[in-house]
Amino acid sequence: MAIAFTFPGQGSQAVGMGRDLADAFPEARKIFQEVDDALGENLSKLIWEGPEETLTLTANAQPALMAVSLAAIRALEARGFSLKDKVAYVAGHSLGEYSALAAAGFVSVGDAARLLRIRGNAMQAAVPAGEGAMAAIIGLEQADVEAACAEAATGSVCQIANDNGGGQLVISGARAAVELAAKLCTERGAKRALMLQVSAPFHSALMAPAADVMREALAGVTKNAPVVPVVSNVSVTPSNDPDEIARRLVQQVTGRVRWRETVEWFGQNGVTTLYEVGAGKVLSGLARRINRDIATSAIGTSADVDAALALLA
Repeated sequence: MAIAFTFPGQGSQAVGMGRDLADAFPEARKIFQEVDDALGENLSKLIWEGPEETLTLTANAQPALMAVSLAAIRALEARGFSLKDKVAYVAGHSLGEYSALAAAGFVSVGDAARLLRIRGNAMQAAVPAGEGAMAAIIGLEQADVEAACAEAATGSVCQIANDNGGGQLVISGARAAVELAAKLCTERGAKRALMLQVSAPFHSALMAPAADVMREALAGVTKNAPVVPVVSNVSVTPSNDPDEIARRLVQQVTGRVRWRETVEWFGQNGVTTLYEVGAGKVLSGLARRINRDIATSAIGTSADVDAALALLA
């Protein structure tokens, strides 16, 4: 009857997220202040008031989503909840892995905010605007998608970036190669091949300059052994070793987010309930499509905190 906490990635952001938590819990409000102080700007105002197009920018969305997730954690802890005592594993989708690590004490909230701002800027700067692309491929076997990517790449870059489960794969790389691969996937029977409105080809080899930036950034922060094992996006194995976790975070910049395998791993290792901590319910929906035997619940509002505490007590 193990519990795992999961933390959402980019795309879950929405103007106003976390405001209810900050109003209800001084401890949650303090998280937003810590993030504002770490970044030297009023990110909280942007989170709660918008505009949406500015919040959606990678360099803003990443620390913003982390702030909301950690605000929810602090709200739980303010009522006596202990992550170490109640949760077997944590994991996060892409940037959510940083949220999971901050929740488990690997880095401070301020360092997590600074790392995610650096990460967002570095990912944006790695490829000139318009040269990269991503596409969602729905309803095609992974082997067929990989074959289409290989055929389309021809000396360029095109690879699977996210394995989200439920028949959804996201490919990433050079724009022309991704567009060709999407066309090939449609010809091979994909239900849909949808070009995504993203600012860079995330989780592809084109992100190598950003990986170098993150290696240096992670070397410069204090790292602790997390109080709960963190299941890595790139390895789908848990670790408590700070140096190993840092290496995996560097690999994650160019590597595949193996979310389907992560949820499957949870099921194979005794997890019966997944809580999605932070904004939205994207990961809950994915988990239900991957393993219907695992119960899902979201903790993103003060009412969610009360409901979760009643079950987790």
